[in-house]
Amino acid sequence: MKQLELKIPPVIVFLIFVFFMWALESLLPFGQFDFYGRIIFCKILIFIAVLVGIISLWQFYRAGTTIHPAKLSKVSTLVTSGLYNYSRNPMYLSLLIFLLAWGLWLGNAFNVLLAAGFVAYMNTFQIGLEEKVLLDRFGRDYKNYCILVRRWF
Repeated sequence: MKQLELKIPPVIVFLIFVFFMWALESLLPFGQFDFYGRIIFCKILIFIAVLVGIISLWQFYRAGTTIHPAKLSKVSTLVTSGLYNYSRNPMYLSLLIFLLAWGLWLGNAFNVLLAAGFVAYMNTFQIGLEEKVLLDRFGRDYKNYCILVRRWF
């Protein structure tokens, strides 16, 4: 089983995007917005992000498989139930939901572009590589799973 050659771990990528969103909001003199209930909506999104993250991690723990994205050689089980019945990447989805909440909290419309950049980065440099390794490991079962379940949501 080949190892996934990550340049930057996903959590670090997430933190880099958090920083860039803050920097964009701080430096860009336009694009600010506000609406009634914005902060409440942010809190709801953060709650959803945390819940999705915890549940998806718990499902991996319960299945006895690794959550470390660079150690796919230790993957012992293909988790396809629970949240994984709706998204192949609920852990990454929870990070995206948090980024959307963060962008909403900051109140700059252009942060949506950075959230989209996070998705593009993860698809290209993380998820695509993981999927190749999982396809090698689980073969037809993983291929069928990919047909039935979307990558993000």
